[in-house]
Amino acid sequence: MNIFLGVILGLLVLTALITAHEFGHFLMARRSGVRVKEFGIGFPPRAIAWVRSKPEKGKKKGKWTRIKREDWQKEQNSLIFSLNWLPIGGFCAMDGESDDETRPGTFGSVSFWKKTKILFGGVAMNWLVAFIILTVLCWTGLPEITTNQFTVKSDERITADGSVVVEKVLENSPAAKAGFEVGDKILALIDSSGVRTEVKTSNDVVEFNNKNAGETVEYAVSRQVEEQPNCIKAPCEPITYHNKQTLTVTLNESGAEYLLGVTMSSPYATYNYTWSAPLVAAGLTVQLTGETFEGLGNLVVNLVTGTARQISSRESVREEGKAQLESAGNSVSGVVGIVGNYFPSLLSSGPTYIFLFTAIISISLACMNVLPIPALDGGRWFMIFLCRLRRKKLSQETEQRIISKAFVFLIILMIIITIMDIIKLF
Repeated sequence: MNIFLGVILGLLVLTALITAHEFGHFLMARRSGVRVKEFGIGFPPRAIAWVRSKPEKGKKKGKWTRIKREDWQKEQNSLIFSLNWLPIGGFCAMDGESDDETRPGTFGSVSFWKKTKILFGGVAMNWLVAFIILTVLCWTGLPEITTNQFTVKSDERITADGSVVVEKVLENSPAAKAGFEVGDKILALIDSSGVRTEVKTSNDVVEFNNKNAGETVEYAVSRQVEEQPNCIKAPCEPITYHNKQTLTVTLNESGAEYLLGVTMSSPYATYNYTWSAPLVAAGLTVQLTGETFEGLGNLVVNLVTGTARQISSRESVREEGKAQLESAGNSVSGVVGIVGNYFPSLLSSGPTYIFLFTAIISISLACMNVLPIPALDGGRWFMIFLCRLRRKKLSQETEQRIISKAFVFLIILMIIITIMDIIKLF
């Protein structure tokens, strides 16, 4: 049942985000004086459609009337709004989308600056959607998304559910020398001047260690102890209690492989903000955008170098290349993976994580569409930009030839990713 509901939720979210993207194109096109022939939610075949008539005298807006099925193929002189059967996105069909179109009211007839606004309107809308979602989450409770997460400390309130527990102690580390044991709960941190800091998340420990690298500091911990009681008749149940103690540690110097030498499990923590919520949301949007581009760069590097290493005569090099290709494959997910894998698992996590994942997908859509791939917004803009540098118009024939080849490449890539998603899913 969770898989079924998750698939429906995933399709709705993806459709909403892509429709928002297309609505960004729609707004910029209308503001730039470009005629939009049809705005659709979902992809054809068409389910139902309305057309907006020209306003009557004395009125600013026309009426929406439903188009009869037998009139669907007829040319309409006004904006069409349609709902379509395939719930995997949306579209904004503008008049004269080729760069060399000259008729008034077409995409091709407007200035380069207006074309730029129209093409990147969808990208801006996806970033705006992510910013709005993250702003609301900052008010209601934002989970930890990434390391060194952007924050405004003066307005931050952390609510933690659980304790920071030591899961592993490295041999010959400062923690091992101080007597840390697996299972210790880290309660508080005391620096060399005696200032005590209560621990809520593992980030508190990491930040404290970085600030006090090379110093002798103290950690207040709680250790679960079991003792066998003295009893006359066996069997006797062991007595379990928590022993609170303070461990003195001299941290490694800054730049060392590690400062303390433990791995920790962090409790579920949420971060709440008031006046600074929009600032934190904007900072997180920028931070996640940067990490998305970094991930895309790593993906390309792993694909290229991993493929190149497969032709090496050395087995060790081929194994390294295989690991890089596997890493690239695991870092990519298509519609099937998002809808069939992520959203069903998110249902049990609650609405907070669903909205958080939606914001992350929206940022990913924005980043993907900025890339200079001809079938995407960034690629179309890049082609027009190159022609402007050469002081030439991009002909419709050339534009369609380049976009069609890029589109075929993207379709093949989507098929490969879908096959990989299905393999992961089952």
